[in-house]
Amino acid sequence: MNAQSSTLPAGPPGAAAEASGWTVPDEELALGLVAGDEECLAVAYHRWSPLVHTLARRSLGDAKEAEDVTQQVFIGVWRGRRGYRPERGTLAGWIVGITRRKIADALLARTRRFELVVSAGSRLVLGDRTGDRTEQALDRVVVRAALAELPSAQQRVLRLTFYEDLSQTQIAERTGWPLGTVKSHARRGLYRLRRGLEFAFDAETVR
Repeated sequence: MNAQSSTLPAGPPGAAAEASGWTVPDEELALGLVAGDEECLAVAYHRWSPLVHTLARRSLGDAKEAEDVTQQVFIGVWRGRRGYRPERGTLAGWIVGITRRKIADALLARTRRFELVVSAGSRLVLGDRTGDRTEQALDRVVVRAALAELPSAQQRVLRLTFYEDLSQTQIAERTGWPLGTVKSHARRGLYRLRRGLEFAFDAETVR
C-alpha cells in the first residue's frame, strides 16, 4: 500500500465488513498489519481513529488540524508497522504513542510559525539586526512587552492568533464574540502593536 497516495477509509464499517473480519482480535490484527495486510490497516483505522482524533482535537483545539493529524498517524502506522513489537505493549498503545508524537509535531510547527511572526515583526519594526543572540532575544521581549500593553480584548485576539495559531473564525467560536468584533480587535490590535514597537524603537535610538 502506498501511504502517500492511498485514501484511508472513512465512516464506520457496515454489517458485511463486520462479518468479514472487522472484529478480528487485536493480536491477530497486529500480526496482519506487520505482515503488510492492507485490510488490517483499514480495520485499525476504523477501530482507533476516533480515539486518535479525540486526543488530537483535545490537544490542538481544532477539528481540521485534528483530522490532518489523524491521517498522519495512520500513515505513520503503515510506514512504521515493521517496528511494532508486541512484547513492548499493545497495538493500541503503540498507536497512541505515534499520536502523541504527531501532536507534538503539530504544536512545534505552531511555535515555529509564531517565532517567524515575531522575528519578522522585529525585523520590520526594530530593524534587521545582525547582532548577537542577546539582541535578538531582546527584540522578542520587546514584541511581547508591546503585546502586553494592548487592551485585554485586542491582546486576547492576537495571543490566540500568534500563540495558538487560530483563525479569526475559530477565535470567534472560542470567545463567543461576533466575527466582525474579532476582526476589529485584530485590526486595531495590530495597529497599536506596531505603534508600540515603533515607540520602543524610537526610545532605543535616543539612548
